[in-house]
Amino acid sequence: MSRIKSRDTGPEILLRRALWSLGVRGYRCHYSKAPGRPDIAFVGKQLAVFVDGGFWHGHPDYFTFGKSGEAWDAKIRRNMARDREVNSALFDAGWSVVRLWDFEIKSDPPAAAAAVMRVAAGLAAPSAPKPHRGPR
Repeated sequence: MSRIKSRDTGPEILLRRALWSLGVRGYRCHYSKAPGRPDIAFVGKQLAVFVDGGFWHGHPDYFTFGKSGEAWDAKIRRNMARDREVNSALFDAGWSVVRLWDFEIKSDPPAAAAAVMRVAAGLAAPSAPKPHRGPR
């Protein structure tokens, strides 16, 4: 377990490189001011992108409940519940969420980056309040 990275994983780096090659700039990595600390955050558009491992986040093709033991089942269930809680907290805060599986990114990084950009293109930056100038 100590060798399992939680940030800057291979799939995350592949996605960031693919975004960079598309000319995408201005995102934040592991943005701590958003619920769940998204792997990639487009703060201006309030878009959170998560790269989820198939095993660790319970994809049915990569993790079968009951096969690895009760401890792993409990851990994966907690991860899945936390993912749902983070999604809800982000939605409540006005953010949009994109979750990608690590194996999707590994198999076709440009397609994964394009999927992120399709969502980002559909989002308008939230309007900032106009400064109050008061009487002159």
